[in-house]
Amino acid sequence: MPASRAQLFARLEELGIASFTVEHEPMFTVEQSQALRGALPGTHTKNLFLVDKDGRMVLVVAKEDSKVDLKSLPAKLGLGRFSFGKPDRLGEVLGVEPGSVTPFALINATSREVRVVVDRALLAFDEVNAHPLENSATTRLRTEDLLRFIRACGHEPLILDVG
Repeated sequence: MPASRAQLFARLEELGIASFTVEHEPMFTVEQSQALRGALPGTHTKNLFLVDKDGRMVLVVAKEDSKVDLKSLPAKLGLGRFSFGKPDRLGEVLGVEPGSVTPFALINATSREVRVVVDRALLAFDEVNAHPLENSATTRLRTEDLLRFIRACGHEPLILDVG
């Protein structure tokens, strides 16, 4: 059973990670969520669940306006051509639905099969925003705490220029 938002927030608290969450209408795209920019300081993320031709999975956590180069990124990772992961696999592996992909979903990734790539551009910001397992809210935390959370979930983030 995937973790709930309450379980996610409890895990953040257990790790000593402070966060702030704003509720809003469900947002499915970066464009839709840009209406929140005045209300939420820090940078915002776009998150891509990708699968290569051999079924190897990658979660890309990028700055919302970074142009992720899906042609060169596989070569940087030593993987085959990417496609977007199918909704059933996303739910099975990360426990979220399309439109709610987030680094916080790593709380549900029981296997270490998902490689995590973090856009180097995010590191220029003190705070970052991402959905807390559902696209009807946005959670802000310190960027270094996001990296700490990812590591606490058993994944070593690979910091790369994704463009």
